[in-house]
Formats: sequence, C-alpha cells, structure tokens
Amino acid sequence: MPAEISVIIPTLNAEAELPGCLEALMEGLHAGLIHDVIITDGGSRDATLTIAEEVGAKIVGGPASRGGQLRRGCARARRPWLLILHADTRLEDGWSVSVAEHLNRGASEPACFRLRFRATGFGAAWVAGWANIRTRVFGLPYGDQGLLVSREVYEKAGGYPDQPLMEDVALIRNLPRAIMLPFAACTGAQRYQAAGWFKRGGRNLWTLIRYLCGADPQVLADSYRKP
Repeated sequence: MPAEISVIIPTLNAEAELPGCLEALMEGLHAGLIHDVIITDGGSRDATLTIAEEVGAKIVGGPASRGGQLRRGCARARRPWLLILHADTRLEDGWSVSVAEHLNRGASEPACFRLRFRATGFGAAWVAGWANIRTRVFGLPYGDQGLLVSREVYEKAGGYPDQPLMEDVALIRNLPRAIMLPFAACTGAQRYQAAGWFKRGGRNLWTLIRYLCGADPQVLADSYRKP
C-alpha cells in the first residue's frame, strides 16, 4: 500500500522543538505510512527552515497566523490523509500502529491522540486529564493533540479558517466526531509552567467559552498572548 499520509506542521521560530517532533515521525516513515512532511512557516528567523530542509520537508511560507499557515499547508498536501501536528508535539512510541489500524479499517472518521505534557506533577496531569475528558465527552480535541483526517473530509468541512486562534476548534466543529487513539501526543509545557498550570488552564477554558459565545478570534489571540 502506498504511503497514505501528508504531515503538516505549522512553525514560527521552532528550532528548539521541531527536531523532536520530526524524530518521532520516523517510525511512521519506516512503517510506510508517511509520504511527505510539509512545514508551513510564518516567518521564522532562527534555524527552523534549515532543519526542515535537512530532512527533505516541503516548505510553505506566508504570514504568521496559525489558521492561515495550516490552511496553506493542507492545500499543498496531495495524499489521502492529513496528519496535523504542532511543532512542540512528539508522538508516543508505537503511534504508527494505531494509525495504521485506523487506516486499514477503512475508517472515515477523524482521529486524535491522548494529550500528555512533557512535564510531571499534579498540574500537568490535571490539565491533560481535563483535555482528554473534554475530547471524549464533547468531541472537542485541541490542536496539540494532533489531528488525523482524510483530505476529502477536511475539504468538505471547509478546512482551517485563516484566524490567529481557535482555528482547531473552528475546524473540529465542522468535522465528524473524532476518535481518540490509544497513544499520546506529548506536548511542551512551557506556557503552563511560566504562567502556572491552573491559571493557564483556567484562561484557556475561559478563552474557549468566549469563542463559543462569538468573540472575535483576533481579540482572543491578543488576550491569550499576554503573560
């Protein structure tokens, strides 16, 4: 079976995190799942693009906006399935097994991974636990959990909107309910560690509520970036 997946990774000055993300994808390459990796960059001034070029990734450039970057990256993909990952996400060893099973079942539903932070302690477990409950109960995964979606389903849903925040929520609300795969997406915890787990977690929940109530994504993004 030919490689089914194009991987799309949005970046902006991601030289510290991108190598770990790419290394975790190697098992998918060896398993014959991944055809190509598309780095959709928002104007990095560090070594991000050099790292991408060294591994043979395709590079798409444009203004820095998570939604816009993802939209451009997905538009470049040509394989039947898209795997969208954040640059600070590292898929847990063994992830390719569950992805291959999902594809081999002929499933059309999107899929995501369990969230886990690359950090220890009660705060990390609490925030990740809430995210996984939110995904199971409400069918609302965030982008840091990764998203596996067929290109056909993605295009029918209208794709990512070009907006600076909550682009993942905007897309997932237009997709069929996502299945949670049994492997983890291990993501960076710097923002939580800097702001405090419960403060940052509470701010994220409030941001989601405001978005669902109709707040402007640009206003939310400006607020989200405040320390």
